[in-house]
Amino acid sequence: MADQFDVVVIGAGPGGYVFAIRAAQLGMRVACIDKRGAPGGTCLNIGCIPSKALLHASEVYSETAHAEDMGIKLGSVSLDLKKMMKYKDEGVSGNTQGVEFLLKKNKVEEIKGAAVIAGQGAVNVTLLDGKKRKLSAKNIVIATGSDVATLPGLDIDEDKIVSSTGALTFPRVPKQLLVVGAGVIGLELGSVWSRLGADVTVVEYLDRITPGVDAELAKTFSRTLAKQGLTFKLGHKVKSAIVQKTNVKVTIGKSDDSGEDEVLTVDRVLVATGRRPFTDGLGLEKVGVALDDKGRIQTDGHFATNIPGIYAIGDVISGPMLAHKAEEEGVALAEILAGKPGHVNYNLVPGVIYTSPEVAWVGKNEEELKAENIAYKVGKFPFMANGRAKVNRTTDGFVKILADAKTDQVLGAHIMGPHAGELISEIAVAMEFMASAEDIARTCHAHPTLTEAVKEAALAVDQRALHM
Repeated sequence: MADQFDVVVIGAGPGGYVFAIRAAQLGMRVACIDKRGAPGGTCLNIGCIPSKALLHASEVYSETAHAEDMGIKLGSVSLDLKKMMKYKDEGVSGNTQGVEFLLKKNKVEEIKGAAVIAGQGAVNVTLLDGKKRKLSAKNIVIATGSDVATLPGLDIDEDKIVSSTGALTFPRVPKQLLVVGAGVIGLELGSVWSRLGADVTVVEYLDRITPGVDAELAKTFSRTLAKQGLTFKLGHKVKSAIVQKTNVKVTIGKSDDSGEDEVLTVDRVLVATGRRPFTDGLGLEKVGVALDDKGRIQTDGHFATNIPGIYAIGDVISGPMLAHKAEEEGVALAEILAGKPGHVNYNLVPGVIYTSPEVAWVGKNEEELKAENIAYKVGKFPFMANGRAKVNRTTDGFVKILADAKTDQVLGAHIMGPHAGELISEIAVAMEFMASAEDIARTCHAHPTLTEAVKEAALAVDQRALHM
């Protein structure tokens, strides 16, 4: 006889486990299934959390090496990569154990195994120990996340040619690292290994880095990373990669096939060309769940698939593949299933690149506003003119606020600078309540803080910045 639940969620990543907790809070009996040995999905295990640990550790290493500039004498600074990896792993286990505690606290049954949807309201699970379980539920939620997108001719072996997973576990710092793709993952991990001593070259098919990010911000960001030592081959593609005994021989050429090819010999190749929805082995075809042309599960405006009682959230459906977007969807769906008005404002999902300096954005960029023929005003303020940033010597970048030309309502914000990922939240909250640039400008900000740059950018929308 099948175990009975109100809802079964497949996937214990940020979308799945947050859905499970919220559904349990709302009185549902919930089972959360994941084939990984620990909850948290890609994000906590091999994505967001371990990469941020290495970003932080590598930044501390770099700062320590230059501490004499602040009058701190430490002698020679050396790298113990094995210990740094242990620090990263401890951060991962601490987070995943925290999720397990939360699931248990909220009386969610955590099931470790591979799930297959056997029909409406039916899920079969092969547990990690090989045993079988049959579950039944009023509703099934698919929250299985995403997997690495591959490129023809770049066969990932997680040794010489790696995905983001392999780039988190290099046994030694590569002398030469080739990064394929100048998006978030490639630039974050590329900057980690660059700070630790690797010679990093980034190959990008487009003629700019970070596609989708405000063009002015991306241009400034590119220059800053180049000053830090990253080499960019924009408008280029990888034509072939031959794995040799101790290295990889890579041929690159112009994206439009003009000019001569270039051959690079590197220790490691990181393929960072995006991710794809992970729906393999779930039995979707047999059940009849519809996918779109990009392999994403098709849903209506309330996360329902074409099969009654089956829902989907997170990376497996349309929208940005971001952990916080999945979390919001998890909460919204739990509330919808409980008869409440769950909602996600997709216009205000922030994006962050956790390099040094960080890059963050929310709402519209200038290119989007121009394409939509929306008249707007721009307010910019550089961190060079911010007292806290100046004394901390973290002056690269600026805050840019875009506001409606007639109403002054904030339409978008774009930040490159120290703690940009934290600063963007103030503007996101303001935009959620349809604030004007004047509202932000009239709000008292503590001194000396980096947040004053946000206030000054809001003032600059009306051409009245005080410190510039």
